[in-house]
Amino acid sequence: MLNLTLLAAFVPTFMFVSFTPGMCMTLAMTLGITIGVKRTLWMMFGELIGVGLIAAAAVLGVAALLLAAPWVFTTFRWLGGAYLVWLGLQMWRSRGKMAIPEDLAGAGSAISRRALFSQGFITAIANPKGWAFFMVLLPPFLDQSLAMAPQLSALIAIILLIELCALLIYALGGATLNRLLQKSSNVRLLNRIAGTLMLAVGVWLALG
Repeated sequence: MLNLTLLAAFVPTFMFVSFTPGMCMTLAMTLGITIGVKRTLWMMFGELIGVGLIAAAAVLGVAALLLAAPWVFTTFRWLGGAYLVWLGLQMWRSRGKMAIPEDLAGAGSAISRRALFSQGFITAIANPKGWAFFMVLLPPFLDQSLAMAPQLSALIAIILLIELCALLIYALGGATLNRLLQKSSNVRLLNRIAGTLMLAVGVWLALG
């Protein structure tokens, strides 16, 4: 059971944080441009699982231990960032699995669901700022006079619902941009926009 006063403060706070442009939202928009909202859902599933794990670990104190071992995050960040940068370069050149082909048929069909899931999960889990953020954000919204497990479960459910809504909105924005640019048959420009966004996410993940 949640303290309703704390809940009333938590929802708008996390909505503001979640809807603010960041790595995961930019990734959702990029994939919305190139492969559409439906296939982007696989990336979203990975991202949501990563966010849920971070939120639970932050409250349970695991985050403090992981932040004390920065090499773990550095490894994930560089590997994940390098992969996203490579994808971005391929997309910018209208090549690779995720680039939109000139005939607009089968865009993104070559990239597997597992790869999309992994992109979302790694992007979420490899961001030490996300871990630190949850360590600061969540504890003040937990009522120490109430059982911890139900409160944490409810807060994580709310977090994931808000995060999913934000991801869907960004992905829909990317899909809308895709449709607008397809009308002018400017597929190369579309690939370059998506590639630039993917490059930005990759560099952000590696160096952020």
